[in-house]
Amino acid sequence: MDKYIEMIRIRFLMMLAYRSNYYSGIIIYTINIAAYYFLWTAIYGGKESIQGLSVAQMTTYVAVAWMARAFYFNNIDREIAAEIKEGRVAVELIRPYSYLGMKVMQGLGEGIFRLFFFSIPGMILVVLLFSLSIKLNPYTLLYFFISLLFSFIINTQINLMTGMMTFFLFNNDGIMYAKRVTIDLFSGLLLPISFYPVWAQHIMVFFPFQAISYIPSMIFTEGMQGRAIWNAILFQAVWSVVLFIPILIMWNMAKKRLVVQGG
Repeated sequence: MDKYIEMIRIRFLMMLAYRSNYYSGIIIYTINIAAYYFLWTAIYGGKESIQGLSVAQMTTYVAVAWMARAFYFNNIDREIAAEIKEGRVAVELIRPYSYLGMKVMQGLGEGIFRLFFFSIPGMILVVLLFSLSIKLNPYTLLYFFISLLFSFIINTQINLMTGMMTFFLFNNDGIMYAKRVTIDLFSGLLLPISFYPVWAQHIMVFFPFQAISYIPSMIFTEGMQGRAIWNAILFQAVWSVVLFIPILIMWNMAKKRLVVQGG
């Protein structure tokens, strides 16, 4: 376990060395949130609420969703694809640790850095600039961070599967781009799931995407209460277990199909 903890530390220090990129990212995210803030304020007009969310909750939802994304987002799918194409994966596979486990720990180290140097400072800046509904209820924060951890796990699992597809396709840049668009659209990042048509909501229940952004954001804004929070976290926990199955199957198949293209 020590070597995996060391991987978290090393990735954190690597991100710290290039932290100026994330300081500029705070400004970019703030501008993005500002655009959504004014958009949703205009959409609401004089209405008190839409789909059970007040304008303050909606604008807070947008801010939290984007700042949470900074934690659970990572590029390990692109890293895996690059290592396969360049032949470096062959060296990684003979090292005394799990290749996929190493990638998860690197993603976690990056996420921890983003949380402390991006999400929290960015959220403070956004709160100072805009009228948001922030309630620092300790229980709400506890449920939020539990949900956010599951968001990281599920998003990382999807990235692992996307990256491993390079073993079979050799070039899956298009799939990685499609994956990112799909997650942003159906995770609730751009639009809360409750705003989709009812038939679409029924279909989304069978996919893990809403577990990535919609659930933690709704918990933070208290758009979910009581039993709904537990059901939502259980939904995330179930998907985090279910996704291990295709990962294991793909990994066992991928190791048998390894073809080094470079190196």
